[in-house]
Amino acid sequence: MMLNNNSKKTYFLFFFLILSCSAYGQNKASGKIVDEKNGKELNKVDIFINDDKTPALTTLSGSFTVQSDSIIRQLKFSRKSYTTETLDITPETAENIFVQLSQAKVSTIQEVVIQSGKPKYKNKKENPAYAIMQKVWAQKRNNGLEKFDTYSYKEYEKTQFDLNNLDSTFMKKKIFNKLDFIFDYADSTASGRLGLPIFINEAVYENYGKNKPDKDKKRTMVAQKTSGFQDNQVITVSAKNLYREINIYDNTLNYFDIGFQSPVGTDGFATYDYSLVDTISIRGEQAFQIRYQPKRKDVLAFQGNLYIDTDTYAVLGATLKSTQKINVNFVNSVYTQVEYDNPDETTFLPKKLVTEFEMSPFSKKKGSKSIIAKRSVDYSNYEFNKPIDPQLFKRKEEEYDDKFTDKDEAYWTKARPDTLSKAEQGVYSMLDQLQQTPKFNRIVKLVETLGSRYYNAFKGVDIGPIFSIYGRNEVEGDRIRLGARSYFGLNDPWRVQFYTAYGFKDQQVKYGVDARFMFNRLNRFMIGAGTSRDIVQLGGALTSGDGVTSPSSSTSTFFARGENISLSSVNQTNVFAAIEPWKNIQFRVDGVMQSIKSAIPEKFNLMYYKDGRLRKTVNDSHVTISVIARPGARFSQTGIDRYQARNLAPTIVLRYTRGIEGLFNADFNYDKLQFMFYKPFLIGTLGKTIVNFEAGKNFNTVPLALQNIIPANLSYGLVPNTFAQLNYYEFVADTYTTLHLEHHFNGKILSYIPLIKKLKFREVAFIRGAYGTLSDASKAINVEGIKYSAPSDHIYYEYGFGIENIGIGNLRLFRVDFNWRGNYLDRPDVSKFGIKAGMQVEF
Repeated sequence: MMLNNNSKKTYFLFFFLILSCSAYGQNKASGKIVDEKNGKELNKVDIFINDDKTPALTTLSGSFTVQSDSIIRQLKFSRKSYTTETLDITPETAENIFVQLSQAKVSTIQEVVIQSGKPKYKNKKENPAYAIMQKVWAQKRNNGLEKFDTYSYKEYEKTQFDLNNLDSTFMKKKIFNKLDFIFDYADSTASGRLGLPIFINEAVYENYGKNKPDKDKKRTMVAQKTSGFQDNQVITVSAKNLYREINIYDNTLNYFDIGFQSPVGTDGFATYDYSLVDTISIRGEQAFQIRYQPKRKDVLAFQGNLYIDTDTYAVLGATLKSTQKINVNFVNSVYTQVEYDNPDETTFLPKKLVTEFEMSPFSKKKGSKSIIAKRSVDYSNYEFNKPIDPQLFKRKEEEYDDKFTDKDEAYWTKARPDTLSKAEQGVYSMLDQLQQTPKFNRIVKLVETLGSRYYNAFKGVDIGPIFSIYGRNEVEGDRIRLGARSYFGLNDPWRVQFYTAYGFKDQQVKYGVDARFMFNRLNRFMIGAGTSRDIVQLGGALTSGDGVTSPSSSTSTFFARGENISLSSVNQTNVFAAIEPWKNIQFRVDGVMQSIKSAIPEKFNLMYYKDGRLRKTVNDSHVTISVIARPGARFSQTGIDRYQARNLAPTIVLRYTRGIEGLFNADFNYDKLQFMFYKPFLIGTLGKTIVNFEAGKNFNTVPLALQNIIPANLSYGLVPNTFAQLNYYEFVADTYTTLHLEHHFNGKILSYIPLIKKLKFREVAFIRGAYGTLSDASKAINVEGIKYSAPSDHIYYEYGFGIENIGIGNLRLFRVDFNWRGNYLDRPDVSKFGIKAGMQVEF
């Protein structure tokens, strides 16, 4: 059949379209590249088109797309330490290409240096490992998340505690009577001893971040599973808070808020000896294996291996193991393994982090009963420069819902990068069975009582604090204090608590009661009210809150230098409202009505002049507005009372108080502004410095009861942020600044002294200073105002040193401080030197 002209045009147009589509299909190809053995996606693969000698693309992830000006007939995939794969491409096979690369067998090793001992070199430049480490330092990498506009990734975290080094003698102890079934879940460890999993927590997080146009990030828990303690987040957060995120490239690594020298740090050769051991394959990459060990065994350092890429000098992985002489309380050993991916020449991405602590409360001896605390984190599903909804970075109320983490076993089977071992699986069953055992519940109750200071008498009611039951002071003589609070769980949205106290000398009953309610766990909007009548030591702290039921440590003491006669009788009523519009930033408003007079007028005079008349009671009504910031702080639960896990997070307080004359018969108008900054700082491997700075100003004339008292500590115990050699009310100020600096050397100095270093004592150095002024008007308003003054001639200072970590084995809880008064020595009844002692629970 003959085609007419229109038919010919249609035919040629159709043929041209088919040809164009065919040609387009062969000019572009896409797919995925994985490791044949484990199925994991591979990056850094060179892709060659046809017979080209130059790669068209070097992949940054497992997925690829290549395009060419000519028809793609063949693709070649090449990656170091893998066999090269060549595929023929047709229009039908150009998409969804699935490439499996197999690892090449390493038959020869370019560089092998086997060291059977510590190598000796005339200087470090002769050490081949030094040349390699110099290249590492020259190309020091940063976390790759900082270079992308947006990023997201998944994080799977597993935290597990195991009892270690069990034996038949231990298992037959009386404490395990009726609990011996738990040993059915024990399993043999690598050492041949029995290990028993006692706690396991699994969590999955989604992480999102952006760097442009402004920085923001968010880590959201999407699932959590805890063995036997699903509702007890204090245990869970305490377990997780043992660990810190580390960057192997940093000079100092943070463990337990103690600085350890990093073997990859630029000053590593000052601490470590390095030796080049081998050249091996790590996940398909050729790597130098460098063994390192500390020059001195009694310093806070590690030993282990570094794996450095032979081409890029990037750290592919590292192992870090503590020495046998590690001087950390409750810790026998530390082990960390890190793995990194290196997408380009300047960055790295965390791939896996495993940290394991062997902990024992008593002994560091090898083979002693201990707990293995292990945390492993797998990072996956990295995505970069994809649009992220800004709403994602905002807090959502469902994130604070107790039930939002409920997931079934099918979810966890898919979410875990590796299956749980038989022992790990058993711990879920074991803990559920334990909770049905009365003896176990009694042990748990004892531990909870000691930790919380409250005894759970019956459902909903706690008795305590148990350590404040007895006290003694000059006014009350022997004092008994009994208290209680409502308590149904850690996430209670409301709390009512009260106490009553009786002094056998003054034969007076004191009391305090308050109630608080939280409306919203997202922004923690809460209100509260309370009232109290009690004997109080004013001036125990400068930046103090307005709570009415917290016991004062300076009111009652067992042992103190001199008589504590400067006590006040205070009747106070308080109402407050607080809210956290942003995470860890609280705004709070307090309204306070109080009357204050001397608790022992014949010895301590609080009388003052008002309108020419002599008054003995100060009536005060004030409103306080506070901003309290704790950036980086972590909390264990979302109830009205929260447990703050210990870390290096600062506390910043800005507070304004306005006294209102005439309100509820108040005597004074006044304005007061206060500021406080507290933060621990890691100073490399030299230790930790704790800084506490406070400043404030009264803008009006007020009597002694409303003034700023530089806080003193007359007890023989340790009281932070007070002055050990001051007397109560020795310094009074309208305007003040104080600074407390305390540095913990972690035994760095004493470790050089023979014999002494065996005691594992640690040294502390401190200096404290205060400066302030007191106006003549503020002196004149008080009957005995002439005796009060501020440290305005010179900065008052104290200094001294302490010995901490005193004890035996791993139980080293005691600290002794030696304090010297620096100036104002000509005053009567001053204490020029003093010794303070106390207990502190520190790593």
